[in-house]
Amino acid sequence: MAIVFIEQQKTQRILIFVFLLVLLVIGYVVWQGFFKKTEEVPPEETQISLPAREEVKIDFSVLSNPILEKLQPFLEIQPFKETALTEKLGRENPFIPY
Repeated sequence: MAIVFIEQQKTQRILIFVFLLVLLVIGYVVWQGFFKKTEEVPPEETQISLPAREEVKIDFSVLSNPILEKLQPFLEIQPFKETALTEKLGRENPFIPY
């Protein structure tokens, strides 16, 4: 029985070292992320030069094409009749086999 206890103690020691290592890694990441001072960038490097804006011109002469004048709109789709909505659709229990 002493052998079983010794094996459990060895695994517990290994787990304690792994836990401490994980805590150290987490502490290092927190230190780097929150407490370390960031390097200040000179203002010359932060300025962004944008290209000059070009004027937008829309050509409406395309809409005067005679082919477009021959087009006809679609017919309006009529909604369902009220009687179709009041009818009972489907089966009472859809999970039973046919």
